[in-house]
Amino acid sequence: MIRSSYLASAALALSLALPAAALAQSNTTPSPSAGASPMSANAVPGSAEQRVDEHIRQLHAQLRITPAEQPQWDRFAEVMRENARAMDQEIAQRHQQFARMNALQNMQSYQKIAEAHAQDLQRLVPAFENLYKAMPDQQKRLTDQVFRENAEAGARRRMQTGSNTER
Repeated sequence: MIRSSYLASAALALSLALPAAALAQSNTTPSPSAGASPMSANAVPGSAEQRVDEHIRQLHAQLRITPAEQPQWDRFAEVMRENARAMDQEIAQRHQQFARMNALQNMQSYQKIAEAHAQDLQRLVPAFENLYKAMPDQQKRLTDQVFRENAEAGARRRMQTGSNTER
């Protein structure tokens, strides 16, 4: 039961920590030279950071990031990685304390995760805004489409798995 709650908590926190586009699976397989930074040497297999690195590579290919946009992309990707590391820490802390939490502490733990998510977005949005502003109009339209499609796909997955609420 604790493991199930932990996994549901981790899934919820991860879905909150990442933009919709980062969560969607791509049908494209970017080449190793896609321009995204290699996975952090500190990434734990199966961690949010590792999953974010894969999504960063996918988004880089989907959005067709150009060499001129690479500095803005690199900052956006780094903020995503920082956010994933921070969320991994929040989830690990919750997991360590979960068995001893009462209902109030459980709610406070979710509040802490939600606040961390809000802070993550406060860092992520400006980084993405700088990238988006650097894109020509055609690429912005592509980006809008990718984000829209990925958000819709994520919503469908959540509806199919019922992961929009914790059990």
